[in-house]
Amino acid sequence: MAEWLVGWGKLRSRNSKQILADPAALKMPKVYKPGKVAIVLQGRQAGKKVVVIKQLDEGTKERPYPHAIVAGIERYPRKVTRSMGAKKLQRRSRVKPFIKTINYSHLFPTRYALELESLKGAVASETFKEPSQREDARKNIKKLFEERYQGGKNKWFFQALRF
Repeated sequence: MAEWLVGWGKLRSRNSKQILADPAALKMPKVYKPGKVAIVLQGRQAGKKVVVIKQLDEGTKERPYPHAIVAGIERYPRKVTRSMGAKKLQRRSRVKPFIKTINYSHLFPTRYALELESLKGAVASETFKEPSQREDARKNIKKLFEERYQGGKNKWFFQALRF
C-alpha cells in the first residue's frame, strides 16, 4: 500500500509541474458562449431557461464580476391540441420574455445551444440604460422567440422545467 501512495505522490507532483509550466492550462474554459442555454439559479427568474447573448468574463466598471447578458422566458407557452381553434392556439402560443444581466455564479449551463444570430444585435449593454430601449429589445426578443416556437425548433427550450 505504501508503494501505491508513493507512486501517487510522484504522479501528482509531475502533473502539477506540467500545469504550472503551461499557462493555457490555468485558464478556465469559456462555458457561457453566445447562444448557450443556461438555467437561472437565483432571483425572481430562478428555474427559468435563458440564452446567453453576450458574455463578459472580465466584468465591467459597474459590475466587477463575470456576468452575462441573457434573454429568457418568464412565462412559457401553454399546451395546445388539434381540436383548438386558431384564436385559442395563437393566445396559448404566446411567450413572455425577459432580458437581464446575471452573474455567472447564478447560472447553470446546459448542453443545449440556440443559433440566434438576430438576438446578438437586439440587446447590448447600452440597452439597460433607457427603459424605452429595454422595452423595444424585449418586444423584439418576444417576436423572435415566438417565431422559433411556431417553427417547432428547440422544443426543449420552450417547455417549463419540472422539479
